[in-house]
Amino acid sequence: MRVLIAIMAAMAVLSGCERPPMDAVQHGYRGTGMAQIYNPRTTELVAAKQEVPVAIPSPGSEGPRASQVFKNVQVLGDISAGEFTRLMVSITAWVAPDQGCVYCHNPANFAEDTVYTKVVARRMLQMTRDINSQWTQHVAQTGVTCYTCHRGQPIPSAVWFKKKDAPYGANFMGDKAGQNTPDPTVNLSSLPYDPFTPFLLGNENIRVNATTALPTGNRQSIKQAEWTYGLMVHLSQALGVNCTYCHNTRSFQSWEGNPPQRVKAWHGIRMARSLNNDYMEPLTATFPDHRKGDLGDVAKINCETCHQGAYKPLYGASMLKDFPELKEVRPAPTQVAKK
Repeated sequence: MRVLIAIMAAMAVLSGCERPPMDAVQHGYRGTGMAQIYNPRTTELVAAKQEVPVAIPSPGSEGPRASQVFKNVQVLGDISAGEFTRLMVSITAWVAPDQGCVYCHNPANFAEDTVYTKVVARRMLQMTRDINSQWTQHVAQTGVTCYTCHRGQPIPSAVWFKKKDAPYGANFMGDKAGQNTPDPTVNLSSLPYDPFTPFLLGNENIRVNATTALPTGNRQSIKQAEWTYGLMVHLSQALGVNCTYCHNTRSFQSWEGNPPQRVKAWHGIRMARSLNNDYMEPLTATFPDHRKGDLGDVAKINCETCHQGAYKPLYGASMLKDFPELKEVRPAPTQVAKK
């Protein structure tokens, strides 16, 4: 009986572990523990999601502008009519391959703004151009397109909504601050289950401990550190990496000797925060109720929205080179089609 209990206990403990073999990739100096650990079975699943669709050949930038040919073109009017048509066909394949053009357009009049998804899509195109032109510290020249997030789905598979506060119970524990409530956001750990609201919507400091030994007004307590670790767990899952991808093993806090990826992540966090506040939140009134979360907020962006388990979205393949119109704004046309 004791042997059976011991076997069952061992099975329970090991059930939380990933089975070997695992792959280790050196990510720094030898003997420092700077290594990335990959599960080849998980890597295979992630790789299947990083395939890049074949780009439709470009018709060239010559010819009349889109705003001279089509009505109510508010964002892409600076590109040629041929480029505009090609991009619209591509966006349909990237975002709504099953629904087709009518996912965003009224089939009776494509120029109308009566379908809410068209209004949202217009704003998302502006957001994409903003990312590719203003956030090169994070996306470099690789850039992003609609496909980076959507991957053939109208709603990206990785978005987030605000969480309801846990009600005070009758167990004398008081406010749990989101802890001890296993959630996939923090890999089913006991960490606070909503690290996004304070850091990717709000502007809270991402800290672990104070810089002085004695109380000096610095409120970076263990509680704040746990919110930070919740965000770090999300980053690890979203990129499919462990801590040493961005931090050196000697001192996670110190910026000296850190891999360059930490700087990229610093800009990425601020990019996500900016996009959520400047683009997503202002669309709250545009989205219907069935597209909102429990608290009536719109879907928002986190690291997984683009990365989807890969250290670089699409493993660093650039789709922007085939669609430069998603980065640059060209001179306005001299003549505009009437609405």
